Amino acid sequence: MQIALCNEVLRDMPFEAQCAYAAALGYDGLEVAPFTLDEAPHVLPATERSRLRRTAEASGLAITGLHWLLVTPKGLSITSPDANVRRRTAGVLRDLVNLCADLGGSVLVHGSPMQRALAPGEDPDTAVDRVAELMGPVAKAAQSANVTYCFEPLARNETAFVNTVADAARLVESVGNPHFRTMIDASAAGQTETESVADLIRQWVPTGMIGHIQLNDTNRRGPGEGADRFAPVIRALRETGYDKVIAVEPFIYEPDGPAVAARAIGYLRGLMEAT
Repeated sequence: MQIALCNEVLRDMPFEAQCAYAAALGYDGLEVAPFTLDEAPHVLPATERSRLRRTAEASGLAITGLHWLLVTPKGLSITSPDANVRRRTAGVLRDLVNLCADLGGSVLVHGSPMQRALAPGEDPDTAVDRVAELMGPVAKAAQSANVTYCFEPLARNETAFVNTVADAARLVESVGNPHFRTMIDASAAGQTETESVADLIRQWVPTGMIGHIQLNDTNRRGPGEGADRFAPVIRALRETGYDKVIAVEPFIYEPDGPAVAARAIGYLRGLMEAT
C-alpha cells in the first residue's frame, strides 16, 4: 500500500514546494484537490497538466488522484432539481476525470457535501435515481480514461445524501459500471457507521465496491491525533488484500498543515512496520 497526502493540507505552499515537502516526509504521492490548482481546474491547458505531473515526478511522487471535486467553478450540484445545473455539473465532472488521467492519477473521490445538498423535505431515495442518471456518463468517461470514480459516504452533519457505505453501494449498483465505486473515509465512518472502520473494510473490500481509503480521526484531525486506533485498520486492509493507495485527509491543522502532515506519516509508517 502506498500513502498519499491530500494536498490542501499544504495549500499555502506552491505546488513545487508541496511535492518536495511531502516527498521529504516519506509520502508516496499527493491526492490533489482541484481547487488548489486553479479557479477552473477542469479546463487547465495541456501544458499546465504536463508541468504539474512532471513536477510531482521530479520529487519522486505520483499524483495519485483527485478529491473534493466541486469547490470550483461555482454553482454546481449533482442533486439540483434544475436539469441545466446537473448537466453543467456532469460536464465538469467528465472534464475532471480527464484531468485526473492527464496528471497520472487513478482515482477520483466525490465528497463535495455542499454540491449534493437535498432540497428541503426531499427523500434521499428519490434523489438516487437523479444522481445515478447524472453519474452514468461520468462513469463511462472514467472507464474510457481507465480511472476509478468513487462516491464518498459522508457524515450526516455534512449531507443528507449517501451517509454510509451501504447507501453508496446502492448508488453504485444503480450506475452499474465497474469504474464507479465507493470508498471508506475513516472520519466519516467513525461518525456515522455502526461498525468499526476495520469491520467495514472486512465486510466491503472483498465485494469489489471499495476503490479507495482515506485515513483521518473521528475528531477530523490526522490519524494518530485522537482516540481512534489505526493498527486494526491496517491489519484489516492487509487481511483483505487491499493494494491501492491510502490517503491522509485531516481537516484540522494544528499547529499547522506541515506539522500535521509530518505527524501523520510518521504514525502510519510506524504502524505499517509494526503490523
